[in-house]
Amino acid sequence: MSLDYQVPLRDMRFVIDEWIEAPAWWRSVPAWEDLDSATAQQVLEEAARFVMERIAPLNPAGDLEGCRFEGGEVSMPTGFREAYADFVAAGWPTLALDADAGGQGLPQLLEVALQEMLAAANHAWLMSPGLTHGATACLMAHGSDALKRDWLPKIASGEWLATMCLTEPQAGSDLALLRARATPDAAHGAWRIDGSKIFITGGEHDLTENIVHLVLARLPDAPAGTKGLSLFVVPKRTFGETGERVRNGVHCEGIEKKMGLKASPTCSMRFEHALGWLVGEPHRGLASMFVMMNAARLQVAMQGVGHAQLAWQRAHAYAHERVQMRAVSAPAHYEGEPAQAAPIAFHPAMRRVLLDLRATVEGERAIGYWIGYWLDVAARHPEAHEREAAGRIASLLTPVAKAFFTANGFAAASSALQVFGGYGYIHDYGVEQILRDSRVAMLYEGTNEIQAIDLLVRKVLGDGGEALRALLAHVTAEAARCIASQDRALHGACARLDALVVDVQRITDEIRQGSADDRELPYRVADDYLALIGWLLLAFAWARTLRIATDASADDPFYAEKRVTALYFFAYPLMAFDHRLRLIETGGRDPLPYA
Repeated sequence: MSLDYQVPLRDMRFVIDEWIEAPAWWRSVPAWEDLDSATAQQVLEEAARFVMERIAPLNPAGDLEGCRFEGGEVSMPTGFREAYADFVAAGWPTLALDADAGGQGLPQLLEVALQEMLAAANHAWLMSPGLTHGATACLMAHGSDALKRDWLPKIASGEWLATMCLTEPQAGSDLALLRARATPDAAHGAWRIDGSKIFITGGEHDLTENIVHLVLARLPDAPAGTKGLSLFVVPKRTFGETGERVRNGVHCEGIEKKMGLKASPTCSMRFEHALGWLVGEPHRGLASMFVMMNAARLQVAMQGVGHAQLAWQRAHAYAHERVQMRAVSAPAHYEGEPAQAAPIAFHPAMRRVLLDLRATVEGERAIGYWIGYWLDVAARHPEAHEREAAGRIASLLTPVAKAFFTANGFAAASSALQVFGGYGYIHDYGVEQILRDSRVAMLYEGTNEIQAIDLLVRKVLGDGGEALRALLAHVTAEAARCIASQDRALHGACARLDALVVDVQRITDEIRQGSADDRELPYRVADDYLALIGWLLLAFAWARTLRIATDASADDPFYAEKRVTALYFFAYPLMAFDHRLRLIETGGRDPLPYA
């Protein structure tokens, strides 16, 4: 049995080419008119080769070795630095970066696929370069010409890595409590930053010569609350008067001992009269930082998919090799007798787990890549109103994907561990590491509870439901494409999808009406509402998949498996939609007591 990560290239190609039909749209974009399915597949195949050969093998050893902190400096696990140098040399950090900024200019859709591969192969290694894309986008959108000249090229290329410094000991999700200060330094035309930050991923390491911190701090005249926050570029090393590199007032005071991601340094940072440069307008730092955070949240969502994929692969391989007890029944092709010991994959309890894992990861992959597609439309469509509409859908879907995918990634790791029994609890099979590493994704880049509030309060109720209506229109259109099908299974799935839309519209209206007299209501039901939309999206994914599989050759085992999984999804996992709906209805009637 091999436990090596295998990139699911066939399913990735299915989602990109058939589920999204992205190559057909690429032809309408001048910059991508020569980008076809074959070229995109070559890119993904090369990425898969690099990830499987250079990144994945470092995962278990890196977890055991961890990071070392000594004298204010951090040493990464063996092989991490060399693998990162190869990653940069191969140009992977610039895959989807605009050509005019030194990038390859390929679609965000391909970047999303790359992020899934890296997360599944070695989540801890990914953490260090994980913010490159977001930091680049932030500086491109809000940086001055001088910042773009002096700092952006080396960040964009990956030659220097970046961090996002928000959290302080007294300020987690409530950024209004931040205390870090910035005072003017007229001699350098810059600012001096003082304060402490915690939970800073990659705040110190030996992967790159320089580390560029993006730090939220307050100017002397800053108003209270989040409206008084400004954003600054604060490098580990800056330039001296003669152009030499000099150490800035940036200090790592230690790294955390954590449940997981032991090969990724989570640092406590102290900024002591550190030289920094303002990004964007004074007191508007949170708006600038959100560019970085939104990019990071989609990446975290794909970490959830990567965790689920790796958990599914290992559980599937083990369940088909591990022989235990007698099977009540066995498939026709099985050579043994059901009365004899059989692979545990034949037992109903294990079949259920394996089908749940496959339905989750393949459905989420379709939705995650779909978000990447909408980001491409928002950036490249020739019509302004189409770009704006695509941006609204991507913005609506991002908090759902971040929270729903990461919760399911952790649950998938736990379910996969159960398949291994006692062997899953030890390090050798790597499942316990997936469980430990995946848990943090539900916490960072905004906890999943914060994502739920963002979705319901800001994105749904906040805009009068405009973005939600646009999303539901796409779901309804998919249902309409197959609800008249002569295939009974396809007809039933699409009829069910259509009914889900009606339920979402009804419950959203009830929340909107109820919140007029009960201001706590949307906050009380937000978690269940986000999960409700998550299950709707998976139903949308599997209805479209079932339609494609039904129209495909019945002799192709890939489409036959898709059909089986789709039918299973509508029969079993989708029952969670009704459960969440009942919880929202209960939350609308019964206020929560205080514990």
